[in-house]
Parts: sequence; C-alpha cells; structure tokens
Amino acid sequence: MSISPEHGPLPTPPTTIAFSGPDNVGKTKQIGILARRIGPAAATTGPLDDCDPRWSDIKAAGMGAWWFERGPIEEVADVLASSYLKRSRRPAAAALRFMDRGIPMLEASLAATVAVRERTGPEEAADRARALLEPFATDLRTAEAAEHGIVLLHDDDPVIGTARSLSHERSVTPTYAEYQRHLHLQIHRLVGEGRWAETIVIGERRVMAVQDEIRQRLHPLTPLVPPRALPSVQVLALAGMSESGKSTAGEYLRTRHGYGRLKIGHLIEDAAHRAGIADPYEVAAVVRAELLVDALDRYCAAHHFLDRVTIESVHDHDATAELRRMLGRQLTVVYLDTAPDLRAERGTAGPDDVVERDVVKARRGAAGIVSLAHEVVDNNGSRLRLERRLDGIALAHRWPLRQPATVPVNALGLPVNLESYLSALLDRTTVQQPPVIDLLAVTGSGARGKYQHGWSDLDVFVIADQDSIPRLRQALAELEAELGGVKLGLTVLTQDECRTGVVTSRLLHVLALIGSGALVPLWCRPGLAVPAPDAATDVAASVEAGVQAAVEIRRQLLKGTPDLRALFKITALLAKVILRFEGAECASDDDALTVFLEREPGIGGDLRRRAREDRDKAVELANTVLGHWLATLALPTSRA
Repeated sequence: MSISPEHGPLPTPPTTIAFSGPDNVGKTKQIGILARRIGPAAATTGPLDDCDPRWSDIKAAGMGAWWFERGPIEEVADVLASSYLKRSRRPAAAALRFMDRGIPMLEASLAATVAVRERTGPEEAADRARALLEPFATDLRTAEAAEHGIVLLHDDDPVIGTARSLSHERSVTPTYAEYQRHLHLQIHRLVGEGRWAETIVIGERRVMAVQDEIRQRLHPLTPLVPPRALPSVQVLALAGMSESGKSTAGEYLRTRHGYGRLKIGHLIEDAAHRAGIADPYEVAAVVRAELLVDALDRYCAAHHFLDRVTIESVHDHDATAELRRMLGRQLTVVYLDTAPDLRAERGTAGPDDVVERDVVKARRGAAGIVSLAHEVVDNNGSRLRLERRLDGIALAHRWPLRQPATVPVNALGLPVNLESYLSALLDRTTVQQPPVIDLLAVTGSGARGKYQHGWSDLDVFVIADQDSIPRLRQALAELEAELGGVKLGLTVLTQDECRTGVVTSRLLHVLALIGSGALVPLWCRPGLAVPAPDAATDVAASVEAGVQAAVEIRRQLLKGTPDLRALFKITALLAKVILRFEGAECASDDDALTVFLEREPGIGGDLRRRAREDRDKAVELANTVLGHWLATLALPTSRA
C-alpha cells in the first residue's frame, strides 16, 4: 500500500548553528572553513543587510553615521530586529545551516549602541535594549530557541578581549573603540546568563586549533560536522627554488620518519574543484591557503593513521603567510637554500630549464618565503648533512625537550669508593665555568640501587661537546686508580647527536628513560633540555639491540668455555627486548629473566638464579631466550 504525500513522514527540520562573538574573533572564517569541509549538506544564511530593503539607503548615506548618530535608536532597533527575524525564517537551503551572529548578538550589539549613543552604563544600556526589542520579544525567543548558539571570545577578560579585537583594525575612531568595549561587556554578560550553548575562548590559538574545538563541540549535535580538524597533525612545508632538494627531502622524510608526502598543486586543485572554483590561482592568496587546508583536512581524515605530512613545493609567499596564521605550531616551513650554480648542475633538463622554472617561482614570491621559514637549511653540502638536518627537524616535533631533575651521588647506594669516584669526577668536570660536560648519569644496575661488586660495571652516560673530550680524558686519567679495578663503561654523546637521533638503540633507551624521569642524572647543566624519545620509537629501535644480543649469545655459545657473566647479561638484554614488545618494561636483568621465565611452561623456577653461577644453566637459559627470539623470525616452510 502506498503512502500518500499528505500522510507521509514530515521532513526533518534543518539544524541551525549560529556563531556569535565580538568583531575580529574569526566567526566568518570559521563558518567558511566548516561549510567548505561539509560541502552541499551545509549552507550559510547570508548577511543581515540582505534581509531588509532599508539597508540600501542606510549604506548609501553612511552606515556608521546612521548607527551611532543620525538614525533614531528606535529605528536602529527595528531594522536590526526585522533583519534578524527575516533571516531566521528563510527556508533552509541544506540540512545544516550556519548563521553569522545569532539572536543574542542582537541584544548585545543594540545595548552597546545605546551605551555609546546615550552615554549610559552597561546595566542601564541592557535594560534599554530589552525595552526597545519588546515588540519583537516573542518572535525573538522562538527564533533563538530554533538555533544552536556558539560564541567565540577573544579572552575570558572583556578588557583584554576588547584590546585584541581593536588590534586587528587598521584605524580606530574613539566611538568605535567605545562601542567595542561595551559590546564585549554585553557579550560576557549574556555568556553569564547562559544564552549560548557553547562558549569557546580562542586566546592566542590559531584558526585550525579553534576549528578543531568547534568540531568537537558540534559533532555530537549532528554527524554532518566532522569530529576533528587536523588533530595533532604536523605539517612540514618544503620550500626553495628549483632543484634545491625539496623532493629529496620529502622522500627522505617519508621513508625515514613516516611522513605522508603530498603535492600542493594536487591538493589545491582538488579542493578548488569541490568548491566550484575554476582557477584556484586566480583567487586571493587567503582563499588558496584555505583550499589547501581544506584538502589537507580531507586527506588526513581519510588517512587517520597519519600524524605528520610534508607538502611540496611551497612557492606562494602570501598564501604561505596565511598558512602560518591558520595552522600555527602545526606548521613548520622549511626553506632549502642552495646556490644557483649547484642547482643548475642538478637540473636533468639542463641549466636553462632551471632558470625558466625559477622565473615562475620568483613571480609567486618563492624566494621571499625564506623570511617566513621556521627552518632554513643550507643544502650546499653532502646528502648525509642534509639528512641529519632533516632528522633534527622531524624529531623536534616527536621528541619533547625536558629539563631533567638531579639526585645526589649518595642516593644511588653505590660502594663508598665509587661514590667518591663519581663525586671527584663531578668536581673536575662541572665546577668550572663553563663546565666540561652538560650532563652525567649513572645507568645500568648502578642507577637502580642493585650494584653487585664483582658482577656489575659502573656504567656512566655523559653529554658533552666534542671539544671537551681532552679535559674529560684528563679527569678520567687522574681518577682511574679510585675505581679499584671496577670496569668503567663510559659513553659520551653530543647534544646534536641526541637531538638528531643518531644514536644506538641502547642510547636511545637511555635518553627515553631520562626524558620520562625513570633515570635521574647526577648532574645537569642549568637550563639544559634533553630530547625525550617517544615510547613507540624506543620499542621499535630495540630490535637493533635484540639483533646484537642474539649475535653475541651465539659467539659465547661457540666458545669452549663461555664467559658466564657476559652470557648471563646478554641473555637478560635479549629477554628485555622481547618483553618490551609485549608491553612489559623490566629495568634489571633479574626482573626481566624472572618475568620471561614465568611465561615459559616447563621451565624450572630456579633456572635464572642458578644461571648466575652454573655455566650449563647459563647456556640452557641462553638457548631458551634465543629460541624464543628466533621463533619470532621463523618463516613458513615453502611447499614444493
């Protein structure tokens, strides 16, 4: 049986989201970004001055004069209220519609106007505005109830908000400044009265950070609003003249650091096509930047596993400046600076082709992007040098810098002679100005209060510049006798090696421990910040340590008489690596082997203890752990 139209389901009413806030807070831009991202399912309600024929004469005679001087305040209220109401009643052009200034803004702007024109205080102005709007009160309440209001504020403090709003203006008259002051006061009053469903303070945040919060707030209201906007995505924009190394850099960042590699031309053209823009290079630079961000947003939403991308090649100076304003800290502009003669040599189509392409890039302002760059990379040297520079840039986003705390030497519980040794070493390397070293930490069992005489080494990790090596060597030579035969395992890294990640997996783990606070140095130069590798990188890099441990275990097993201590310790290291991939972090050898053996059925509980003293048991333990490691590498047997 068919259902006649008059008895069919009623159409779903549109969802109206009204953005409010003071001038220059970014309402229009946020609406534009969101509407473009949603596409045909969203529409805007248009400007207020399209909603009443009286606006034409008002604008012709000068809107500012009418608003603040000539127009009777009753007429101002009537024109504004009529415009707001007509806009609210317009048929919806899409399932979701966005409104620039919701109904509460009518009261706020009218009250601010009254305060300026009639020189009244905020409370008296608010009362006067409500009285002027009384003839429209019922209709206004109905219209306000039909919209979901969101208000953007510059700051929690209306005084600071006013200053920020006015700072965006090229010129400010005393009347306009006074109006803005009262407008902020009235908006904050209405916030306090709960007139908006959502309140967002933008502060110093960039456009897309605010957009992200807007989406998080609105997505529960309607699934048409995407849940996020480039959440935690780092965008690295590669700039430079022709053949400066941008493609080489982009490919290295993709293969070494897991960046998604995107081409700006494709992104902009795709976004322009969606927006119905025939030629994106004929629109304003601000629009090109918005198109690029829209395409990035779509791509990263479809590839949610990406948290870092490169875009190349950045040639447009003005659009890049807008990108910085929109993305803030999410964007890093890297300019590759390469000499013209070297670039000419690199051109596969000859030097003339490089010159011709440079002309096009120069016309778009490519050379001037160096003034906007966060990083300028000299690419006149070797590829090895370029890659290390890129490592530092990439890891700066993933490895936060931390200033370590310190502990006194006597907190480690070391033997007296080793405490004396370390204290003397610190005296010789840290008291003078400038100090010889930047950081000193004890690692291994000595850092965990589990030092065992005759079994443990004294492992020390130092950060120092290369030119400090002679003075450090002298201090070590002067104190060597105080070690009392204990083997010193000293490792020295420079700050640059730490920040570029050019370290072994073991040293990466040490940096991760220091960064997380699990390993506390004995001394750190005041103000020194150490990179803290993320846990995922630490775990992934530990495969290298596992490979080395497996090789060393076999070396020991091939000996007629394995070194009992070395075999035990390298077996424990391999167990730590295996457990780390299973989510268990064990700092000490005994703890790692205990946890490992608990997971192995049929293994006696005393194997770990006896392996410290019995070579046969040490070999059995080593074979058990090595067998587990090799089982993870086994490939299926091929069938004939």
